[in-house]
Amino acid sequence: MMANLPPLYGPSIRTALPGPRSAALIADDLQLLSPSYTRPYPLAVRRGQGAWIEDLDGNVFLDFTAGIAVCSTGHCHPRVVSAIQDQAEALLHMSGTDFYYEPQRDLAKKLAQIAPGESAKRVFFTNSGAEAVEAAFKLARYHTGRPQMLAFWGGFHGRTFGAMSLTGSKVVQRRGFSPLVPGVTHIEYPNPYRNAVDPVEHLEKVVFRRTVAAEEVAAIIVEPIQGEGGYVVPPDDFLPRLKWLCERHGILLIADEVQSGMGRTGKMFACEHVGVEPDIVCVAKGIASGLPLGAIIARSELMTWPPGSHASTFGGNPVACVAALETIALLEEGLIDHAARMGELLQQRLSGLQERFESVGDVRGRGLMVGLELVQDRRTKEPAARLREQVIQNCFHRGLLMLGCGESTLRFCPPLIVDAAQIATAVQILEAAFLDAGCTVINGAPSAS
Repeated sequence: MMANLPPLYGPSIRTALPGPRSAALIADDLQLLSPSYTRPYPLAVRRGQGAWIEDLDGNVFLDFTAGIAVCSTGHCHPRVVSAIQDQAEALLHMSGTDFYYEPQRDLAKKLAQIAPGESAKRVFFTNSGAEAVEAAFKLARYHTGRPQMLAFWGGFHGRTFGAMSLTGSKVVQRRGFSPLVPGVTHIEYPNPYRNAVDPVEHLEKVVFRRTVAAEEVAAIIVEPIQGEGGYVVPPDDFLPRLKWLCERHGILLIADEVQSGMGRTGKMFACEHVGVEPDIVCVAKGIASGLPLGAIIARSELMTWPPGSHASTFGGNPVACVAALETIALLEEGLIDHAARMGELLQQRLSGLQERFESVGDVRGRGLMVGLELVQDRRTKEPAARLREQVIQNCFHRGLLMLGCGESTLRFCPPLIVDAAQIATAVQILEAAFLDAGCTVINGAPSAS
């Protein structure tokens, strides 16, 4: 039992990394678990608290990963833990696909209430983001009777077969698994730092004339901000124009908000920044502060599939549902606004690094979904993938947990409870990590920390 453990403070690195207990666990892991997992550095976690992580050897790290944008309210928020404990004493499971219980009803009602737009909504629960995408994929095809789907290069929607067919991120995710689900066409995602593509015009003038008939397209799936693709923020007119295109051709718009949703960007959903109501929204990750839960929220008139056509034994588990309800309550009580303020501060501090180091090509994001792209040359914008990996390692050894995304982008997705002092600490460590990696300092540029 871990009750009444002392609070965590850090960063505090007491041993070589990994320490002996961590090294022993990692050795067992190498023999027992699938080699398909990616492990960026040897972190063996004992516990988490707020924005801090303690490993098995007592080293304490500042966590700017939040378990890949999952622990939105921080690690083990007391109110979320209490809600989980209370529900666990009453009911652990009674599959919501066959029976009824209040937590599932209450969460569906809340999600329908907070979803973008004014139309009535219905909810289907899953265990993960990939399952939510699979459900959206199936619902779009079933409701429209159309076979084709459109997705974007750089997009990540999951690794199950349907979701992977929509994903256009990395070849390693696809190699050896063909044939995937047919009927999927990918197009370029607009990246203001790297390209000037207009995907809406490309769809109208090229794709719908040469590749796929618009009347055969069931849906377009899009991340309002690309996640694994590099934390790419598209131009503000992109989603509204894409929605207009969909309405013109009777195509459904699916917003994959698995990573960008639930307050991460300073609004409940990222598509709210540009005033777009998708037909279907996919959510997961930050919805339940760390418990496995996903969902699709769709306009009510779209849910025409009959009983038995789709279900999930564990989707909408009562313990996960109460965790989600408490998470949403915390978001609405001020955490979303806090994320917006801290995101502005983080981008300001990272822009200071951009002014100091030649290797920092771009800083972008919304709220606490922020990317810093590293380049070999600012003029050519050649990605600096090796440098990115070295910086991540350097941060780890100094007590900051970071992840990458895209070819050479550092991903900043801390818990939404992160404070100004923790942001200052992270930027200070990051600056030292750049210097450790030999990054060129621009003449006369002051320290960003």
